Amino acid sequence: MEREQEESTMRKRRQPPQEEMASHVATRKPYRGIRRRKWGKWVAEIREPNKRSRLWLGSYTTDVAAARAYDVAVFYLRGPTARLNFPDLLLQEEDHRLAAATADMPAALIREKAAEVGARVDALLASAAPSMADSSPPVIKPDLNQIPESGDI
Repeated sequence: MEREQEESTMRKRRQPPQEEMASHVATRKPYRGIRRRKWGKWVAEIREPNKRSRLWLGSYTTDVAAARAYDVAVFYLRGPTARLNFPDLLLQEEDHRLAAATADMPAALIREKAAEVGARVDALLASAAPSMADSSPPVIKPDLNQIPESGDI
């Protein structure tokens, strides 16, 4: 009997509480190579192959822009076999087709190209956000100081 109780308490200890699991899922990164700052900005960085140093790819307002910057850098560093966040979008970029031929690009050039793509995506998403807000139907707010007519009730 004691052994069964010990085993059940051991099982309970091994399983994390549901609250911890829920918070862990909520804090999971949506894309590879990015993280969120305390104040809400998204940053992208990547570790250089065979080195301990990291390449800083920039700070962005959206997670998608940071992930696209990471994709550019990882593709230039690791080639077509790299694990990307958006593998379908890679073929749309003209510069990326040349990446296989330029395997030994300097880190500064990779950083520059990644930052350029990230900034472009950030700008596109920022310009699309206000237009999406404008496309929503206007909200009609009634004047609460007027007495409603009998047909309005």
